[in-house]
Amino acid sequence: MSKRFTPNPKLDFVIERVIDAPTRLVWEALTKPEHLKEWYMPKAWGRVARAEMDLRPGGIFSIDIAGADGQEFPNLGCFLEAVPMERLVWTSMLFPGYRPAVFDDIPITAIVTMEAVGTGTRYVFTALHRDEADLEKNKASGWQQGTEIAVDQFVEHVIAMK
Repeated sequence: MSKRFTPNPKLDFVIERVIDAPTRLVWEALTKPEHLKEWYMPKAWGRVARAEMDLRPGGIFSIDIAGADGQEFPNLGCFLEAVPMERLVWTSMLFPGYRPAVFDDIPITAIVTMEAVGTGTRYVFTALHRDEADLEKNKASGWQQGTEIAVDQFVEHVIAMK
């Protein structure tokens, strides 16, 4: 996948932040399960029960979330690209080892890019959807709101790591 990617506003959801922290801390908070558990799930909605990440193309991206009632929901995907402190790409459309996924959720491919800006980091999260209907379903389901809350929690967590 090219490093130059232009999001399509009809299909893609983008969140951008400039984080007052070095890129190495942003990368660490994004890729280490012990940090991911602190920010990935909006705290008012639940928690991360388990997380496993094998940062290589074809590696596992697994995050099980537990709702407020304790019911757990597995989220399994596959990394497509991992360039330390620059770019991380994963998809829910494939299982680890590039096996085709079977699931009943709306699939996405996520692209995270980061670059140093002064002493901080420009962080961009982009979620690619198959079509406009999937994007609208994700927005209506609360997924977009939850993702925005999670990114805010991510920024707070990274700053606390300084």
